[in-house]
Amino acid sequence: MPTTQQLQEFTQQVRRDIVRMVHAVNSGHPGGSLGCAEFITCLYQEVMEYSTDFKMDGNNEDLFFLSNGHISPVFYSVLAHSGFFPVAELATFRKLNTRLQGHPTTHDHLPGIRIASGSLGQGMSVAIGAAQAKKLNQDDKIVYTLHGDGELQEGQIWEAAMYASAKKVDNLISTIDVNEKQIDGTTDQVLAMGSLKAKFEAFGWDVLEVKEGNNIEAILSGLADAKSRTGKGKPVCILLYTEMGNGIDFMMNTHAWHGKAPNDAQLAESLAQNPETLGDY
Repeated sequence: MPTTQQLQEFTQQVRRDIVRMVHAVNSGHPGGSLGCAEFITCLYQEVMEYSTDFKMDGNNEDLFFLSNGHISPVFYSVLAHSGFFPVAELATFRKLNTRLQGHPTTHDHLPGIRIASGSLGQGMSVAIGAAQAKKLNQDDKIVYTLHGDGELQEGQIWEAAMYASAKKVDNLISTIDVNEKQIDGTTDQVLAMGSLKAKFEAFGWDVLEVKEGNNIEAILSGLADAKSRTGKGKPVCILLYTEMGNGIDFMMNTHAWHGKAPNDAQLAESLAQNPETLGDY
């Protein structure tokens, strides 16, 4: 089991990968990727039970569905460093004929990718189906999802949320990345959603909050708490309060880096703030 320091070093390398991948093709979404680096690191390095001998059915292993697929850089980096495919393949991000497209796809059979997640709002529906299949197969493993808070402006999310509670899909843990920012500004400016905690509770979910969503120990504690609440008749929601662009000072406290690549000087500054830990691709 990795130590907190090892998880922090892993996350630091993931941040390097994110900015290098996006810079190389002058395209991609660094802000949300950086904000979720600690969370996805914790999932794959300590929390989830899975095999890197990847099979689409995912029988007898925990499953993860990235619903906000535009933050693919963080997902690809964590998958590669977790052994799903060679780290060197990160250099092909968003290039022609690569398996690492800007939004994850399934037709090229990249290990670790179970759904194409480009259109926002769909991941929870897919995850519910997978969770119900596990119940039918008497498979006691957990299904995890990640969503952006701006993604909750999609109506399909709330149809899925209503269904999950009505059908007692209690082997599902859905995490919301609450950074309060999206491509055009703050979520309140674009479409205010009020209290997400009150909303999910009104839809019949068990809700917990992780106020320090970029803190490794807080994330691990929150995920352990969430897992302890499964199997009790309700789907579980984690509200994970993160900072978009976390770990790179000039990308933080703004929505400007939601979908913008750093230039050469900005890349150098980003890498200087995150020294190499696992080796660059």
